[in-house]
Amino acid sequence: MTTRRRFIRDSAIAGAALGAGLPVFASSKGSKWVSNRPPVKQRLFKSKAVENIIGEISDFLGNNELAWLFENCFPNTLDTTVFYSEKEKRPDTFVITGDIHAMWLRDSTAQVWPYISLASADRDLQSLIAGVINRQIKCILTDPYANAFNDGPGESPWINDITDMKPELHERKYEIDSLCYPVRLSYGYWKRTNDRSVFDASWKEAMKSVVTTFRVQQRKDGPGPYKFQRVTGWQTDTVAGGGYGNPVVPVGLIVSIFRPSDDATIWSFLIPSNYFAVRSLRQISEIAEVVYNDKTLSADATLLADEVEKALKEYGVAKHPLFGDIIPYETDGYSNFNFMDDANVPSLLAMPYLEAIEKSDPLYQNTRKFVLSSSNPYYFKGIYGGGVGSPHTGLNRIWPISLTVQALTATTDYDIISSLRMLKATHAGTGFMHESFLKDDPGQFTRKWFAWANTIFGELVLKTYQTNPELLKEI
Repeated sequence: MTTRRRFIRDSAIAGAALGAGLPVFASSKGSKWVSNRPPVKQRLFKSKAVENIIGEISDFLGNNELAWLFENCFPNTLDTTVFYSEKEKRPDTFVITGDIHAMWLRDSTAQVWPYISLASADRDLQSLIAGVINRQIKCILTDPYANAFNDGPGESPWINDITDMKPELHERKYEIDSLCYPVRLSYGYWKRTNDRSVFDASWKEAMKSVVTTFRVQQRKDGPGPYKFQRVTGWQTDTVAGGGYGNPVVPVGLIVSIFRPSDDATIWSFLIPSNYFAVRSLRQISEIAEVVYNDKTLSADATLLADEVEKALKEYGVAKHPLFGDIIPYETDGYSNFNFMDDANVPSLLAMPYLEAIEKSDPLYQNTRKFVLSSSNPYYFKGIYGGGVGSPHTGLNRIWPISLTVQALTATTDYDIISSLRMLKATHAGTGFMHESFLKDDPGQFTRKWFAWANTIFGELVLKTYQTNPELLKEI
C-alpha cells in the first residue's frame, strides 16, 4: 500500500472511530429515526438559523428517512469540522474536511457554501463564514500554489514532496480551483449579506496574487516557478515532465497541474477549472471596482478573463463521434483531448452549479449527455442506479457528490427525484453521505466522515424545498 493510500485509510479509520464514539440521541419529536448528530454540548458550532431550517423541513416532511438524512447531513460541517475564534479582532475559522485534519481551500468553501443563504438571519453564522474567508486569504498569501493547509505551522505527511513545502502547508498541489473557491465564497457572501468587512487590504493583495498566478500558469514565458513530484507508487500522485506536467502550447488557457480530486492532470489545460477561473476573475473584477474602486485590478482581471474565455471557445471544444461538439475534460493545445469527467467539483457536469455556464447552453447539454453515458469511462451503472465516479477511487465506485450535482444542475423533475432516491438508497444505513460507494454494494464505501458530501446533500434538499417542495414528498 502506498504512503498516500495508507494515510487515507488510516484517516478513514480514525474518522470512523470518532463517529462510532459519538453517542446518539432521540429527536425532540420522539421520532423512530434517531439522530446521528453529536450531542448539543459536543457540537463545534451552533446556528439558530440552521436549526430552524432543519426543524421547518422536518415538520414539512414528517417522520421519514429523508428528513432524518437532512437532519444528520446538513449541519455536519458545523457540528464536527469548524474551529472558530477571533484573531487580530477579526473572525477566523479553520475548517477540516472531516477525517483529515487539514483545511482545503476547495472543501472549506464547499462545506460552508450552503449556509450563506441563511447567514443574514444569524449574525454568529455570518461571522463564522467571514472567518473562513479571512483564513483562506491568509492561506493564499502564504502560498498561492498550495491546496491544503495546517492550522498554523505544523507537520505534514507530505513534508518530503519535491516542491517548495512550508510548515504551514499540509499539501502543495497546484489546482486552479483552489484559488477560485475562495473568490466564490467571498462574492457569494458579499451578495447575500452586503457585508464588506472581509474586503480588507489582505483580500485585495491575495486577489492580485491569484491573477498573477493564473497569468504565470498560462505559460507564455516558460513553465513558471511551480513544480511537484512525490516518491510514490501511485501514478496520479506525482507529476510527469520533471514535475511540470506534460507539454502544452501557450494558447491562453491556464495550466492546472492537479485536478480537484488532487490527482495529477494528464493534459494540463483542465477545462472545467478554466471555466471556473473565468467566472472567478469576473467576480474579482466586480469587487475590485465596486468595493475598492481599484480600476487597475478590475481591468487586469477582466482582461485575463476575456483571454481565457476566448481560448475556451477555440480550444475547449472537441467533436465526439457520438455526441457531436462537447467540452472535453482536458486538453493541451496540441489537439489532444481527454474525453471523461470526474465527480470532483469543478467537473464538466457541475459547471452550471458554479455559474460558469448556463445549463440551457446546447454545448453544455451535449456534454452532459456524454458525461451521463457509458462513453464517459468514469460513469458507472449498477443495481442502485448510475452516476459519475473518479479515478481517485478507482472503477465501479459512484460518488454521492456527483449524484447531488446531477440534481443541482437538472432541467427536469425526474433528474432531481431519481438522484435523491439514489442518495437515500445508498448511505448504507449510516445516515451520512460518503466519498464513494461500490455500484452494486453501497455498504462498501470510502470516507465515513466527509463533510463536503454531507453538506452539499443538505444543500440539494434545502434548494428543492425552497423551489419545489412537493418533489421531496415523492422521495
